[in-house]
Amino acid sequence: MKKVTDFFWFCSGAHIDTLKRYPTEHNKYVGIGATIFFTALFASLSGGYAMYFVFAGNPLAVIFAILFGLIWGLAIFNMDRYIVASISKSGTTNQQVLQATPRILLAIMIGIVISRPLELKIFDKEIREKLKTSYLNGQRSKIDTLNKTFANKYVTEINKTAELKAEKDSLEKDINRSRYILNQEVFGDKTNQTSGITGYGTYAKQKESLVVQKEQRLETLRKELAGMDAFFARRKDLDGLSDQRMFSGKQLDSLANVAGFADRNWALGQLSFKEDGTRDMDNYLAISFIGFLFILFECLPVFVKLMSNKGPYDIALQNVDETYIYKSDKTKDQDIAVTDGVHDTRVTTEIDKQKQIVTRSSIRELERHDWD
Repeated sequence: MKKVTDFFWFCSGAHIDTLKRYPTEHNKYVGIGATIFFTALFASLSGGYAMYFVFAGNPLAVIFAILFGLIWGLAIFNMDRYIVASISKSGTTNQQVLQATPRILLAIMIGIVISRPLELKIFDKEIREKLKTSYLNGQRSKIDTLNKTFANKYVTEINKTAELKAEKDSLEKDINRSRYILNQEVFGDKTNQTSGITGYGTYAKQKESLVVQKEQRLETLRKELAGMDAFFARRKDLDGLSDQRMFSGKQLDSLANVAGFADRNWALGQLSFKEDGTRDMDNYLAISFIGFLFILFECLPVFVKLMSNKGPYDIALQNVDETYIYKSDKTKDQDIAVTDGVHDTRVTTEIDKQKQIVTRSSIRELERHDWD
């Protein structure tokens, strides 16, 4: 437990030698250090999971995810440790809040960043279903667009085909009706269109000839329609329309499995809305609460440091800082004094030299006057 305690003290950014002298402060900094450590652990998992999707399908995806997760976790750990350690308890409450404000904003940004990949994992099943629906709708829209483009390109041929089909359908009904009348004529059924004479006579032959003509025309129409169908088949192959098919269930599963981070992030955002565009409050609140939880977890060490009373460790740490500042200022003053002393000595020596020069000059001048 001593090693665990020392490790969490290190994570909290506390001055361990000073903290050891105040047992009442031990648990507080163990809690702060543990919060920082687990925040970095979640950040590592979040960063590794995000990087895994960036390199999805690559044989080295797991290795890249582990390396990036470790680097990202250490970076978050270092920032959190600095944020908590840099908050001083020596000032007033307003000063501490003002000092902690930029650090809280940074903690909020870190919480948002590390929560998003974990939200993607938590709502993985719902995201897959949303992606499948999106891919299916996208494929349907693509096929519809190609069909509209094809129809606009070959509007004349399509209209001609529609006319031939309409004529063919009408002619088939007319042939069936003519065959029925022919049978009535042969069997001698008296109607407005038959003679009522039984047997294959002149009227029957005339009606049969009319049926044959209509069947010949029908065969011609069928050949023309077959030619148009062949034409459209060739054009669809050339335009790429024949290759387009609606995705099967296995294809949708495969697409959802290889979806990238951007697609999954978009799908997570769409979970907050219903199909009619209105807000789905259940999903929205669930996603929001998870994000708020990680943001609060990231800000918790700063809040704990702000809410805690000024303890003996904080006072001792302040005294240590003031002592080192005093020693530093005193050493600086001594260095300045030594520098000033050296300067004074150099000035005095220079003055003495000038005095000696003046004295020798004066003696020579006196001796010259005495000689005269």
